[in-house]
Amino acid sequence: MDERPIGLMDSGLGGLSVMRVLHKQLPNESLVFVGDQGHFPYGTRSQAELQRLVLNIGRFLVEQDIKMMIVACNTATGAALPLLQRELPVPVIGVIEPGAIAAVHHQLETVGVIGTASTIEKGAYPATIHRLAPQMTVYSHAAQAMVPVVEHGLTGTPQAQETVNTALSFFDSHPVDGLILGCTHFPFLAPEIQQKMGPDVLLIDPANETIKQAQAMLTEQDLLTDRNGGTITLFTTGDRTDLVAGAKQWLAGQFTSCDHVDL
Repeated sequence: MDERPIGLMDSGLGGLSVMRVLHKQLPNESLVFVGDQGHFPYGTRSQAELQRLVLNIGRFLVEQDIKMMIVACNTATGAALPLLQRELPVPVIGVIEPGAIAAVHHQLETVGVIGTASTIEKGAYPATIHRLAPQMTVYSHAAQAMVPVVEHGLTGTPQAQETVNTALSFFDSHPVDGLILGCTHFPFLAPEIQQKMGPDVLLIDPANETIKQAQAMLTEQDLLTDRNGGTITLFTTGDRTDLVAGAKQWLAGQFTSCDHVDL
């Protein structure tokens, strides 16, 4: 039994999509989240820059006495996961391999992957999927324009639907059976994405499989807490008003505190 919190990070608000699944599945666990809004967006930054930013956040979370770190950002996972696993004294898991595993479990013939330019350029999803299921056809497409829609609180608006329709027009000529939401911002646009892709396309949120892996690891290492009711602490390197608004919308206001931090 271990009452220390689980740490999560993202380039902005997207990681809250992973946090809400984690809090639902493991409500007794305390969580510490860092949204790196002061350095948003990640999708167009170099790998060296991303590694520096993410490692700084990882070290900050270790200072908060976490027992595990979840990189709730596909771009950061692709750029820095091995570095974090090597440098930090706690278990670290990302979201890319869980997303690929979820797609393979559904036994799809053709799957699409959408993410930031950096995530798509790295090709980690197709590589992981083809390692697990060589026969699966994978179409990858950068949908960077959809990220600011979430950051600016525009989900559920006509503008959001228009942005999604334009960003995903690639799939008009590349039909798929399922679509991996390869950016943690994208689950917040699930209604708009489903509207564009059609009702028969399965949307795959890597958060669900990520939390399964986290829970299994915590259980195996006897790190789960038996205390009732965990706390949620939020940090941002940007404007705390934006993170508070996102937490109120997507975490139903279930957070203990939200503070600015310079990293």
